[in-house]
Amino acid sequence: MVTAVLVAGVALFAVLAGAWFGNLLANSRANGQIREKRKLATGIVEDANRRKESLLKEAELEAKESSFRIRVQAEEESARKKQENLQKEQEIQSRLNDLEQERRRLEQLKQDLQKGSHDIRSREKMFDQKEKELSETLVLEHRKLEEISGLSLDTAKERLLKEAEEVVRTEAARAGQKIEREFRESAIKKAREIMTMAIQRYANEHVAETSISVVPIQSEDVKGRIIGREGRNIRAFQQATGVDLIIDDTPDAIVVSGFDPLRREVARLALEKLLLDGRVHPARIEEVVEKVRKDLDHTLYEEAEKAAFELGITDIHPEILKLVGRLKFRTSYGQNNLLHAKEVAYLCSMMASELGLNPKLARRAAFLHDIGKSLTHEGEGSHPLLGAEAARKYGEVPEVVNAIQSHHGDVEPICLESVLVAASDAISAARPGARRESMDAYIKRLEKLESIANSFKGVEKSYAIQAGREIRIIVRQDEVSDEDLLVVSRDIARKIEAELKYPGQIKVTVIRENRIVEYAR
Repeated sequence: MVTAVLVAGVALFAVLAGAWFGNLLANSRANGQIREKRKLATGIVEDANRRKESLLKEAELEAKESSFRIRVQAEEESARKKQENLQKEQEIQSRLNDLEQERRRLEQLKQDLQKGSHDIRSREKMFDQKEKELSETLVLEHRKLEEISGLSLDTAKERLLKEAEEVVRTEAARAGQKIEREFRESAIKKAREIMTMAIQRYANEHVAETSISVVPIQSEDVKGRIIGREGRNIRAFQQATGVDLIIDDTPDAIVVSGFDPLRREVARLALEKLLLDGRVHPARIEEVVEKVRKDLDHTLYEEAEKAAFELGITDIHPEILKLVGRLKFRTSYGQNNLLHAKEVAYLCSMMASELGLNPKLARRAAFLHDIGKSLTHEGEGSHPLLGAEAARKYGEVPEVVNAIQSHHGDVEPICLESVLVAASDAISAARPGARRESMDAYIKRLEKLESIANSFKGVEKSYAIQAGREIRIIVRQDEVSDEDLLVVSRDIARKIEAELKYPGQIKVTVIRENRIVEYAR
């Protein structure tokens, strides 16, 4: 039992000694950590102090630099302000000096005016006195003249005025004739310049039209389908379109013939559609022709709209645009009427601008001047009359209506724009290459032109040149004198006008020359 107690005591002592030693070891470690942490904290504090001092020094330097910059800027601004103030003071002083000089000048002018006014009043008194003396002298002179001439003052004045009036009237008539002659020469020159300039600024290509259209086909078998059984298809086609179909030995082609280009175009398009579709019979022919006709009307309307837009013309009635569109397939001596209308519009607008007239009104009237040609197959009368009636019906202004009706001289023009429309129409039609005729008619016309010239007495030779627009005639000098040249040229021109039909005008030139030949041996 004692041993157990001893063992227990030793064990207790060991436990207590271990606890005390462990506590002592723990305290030692804790004190070491505390010392290390204190050392670390001390380093951190020192580092923070050093950084604080560094930041303070940097801040102090930046503050000094900022203060220096601000001071420099303030000094510069102050110097600039001082310079501006100095300049302003100098300007103010200069203006004050100018004002002082102006004041002195005005004072001097005022003094001069006062002096001049005094002089004027003095002279007025003197002139009044002189006028009174002259009036008395004139009365005495008039009395003496009346006594000497035996005429009263009123009678002499009336006779003198009458003689002066006759002299002035004669001089005025001479001056008027001179001015009229100079103005006529100047007007002719100016008109030539304006027309030449307008033609030069507008040069349009000419598209030739023919009386036939050729439709290509893929094979000769197609011709049989177009003709149909006993010719019923071709008869139905010709009846629906109003043209002739020429189906002959021409390989791979069918010819559409007709005098009306619009009908011919409808027939060509309808035939192409039928050949593409393959179904060719009378009912189908009528259906296709009607559809093509409607489509073509719409296309022509769009063409007219496009042309009006190019010319800058607005607010045209749709029915008038339809008439304008039809001109695309109308021709005059081979000249396309729609292109002709655009060309006339351009020329007329240019000349109106040069003359100070209304170019918009001139352009509109010129563009519509030939719409009557779209109605010549539907009504009676000339195309200017039909066109004027259509324009009046659809609300065009009187100036446009008059320009349409008067461009061929059927009525008198009421405004200068109407005159320009007629002139532009003549220029467009007469320019070289604008219009043409068929070859046979062309050859016959040239032969007829030369035969007319050769029929006159004294004509030796004649030559039609410039595509029939000029004829040169050589006469025998022993049969035709210089005085007879004017009569011969005028007679030939009158006979050409009476017997020939031609576009534009023909220039007649008569040549008489003396040719003497001698030989040196």
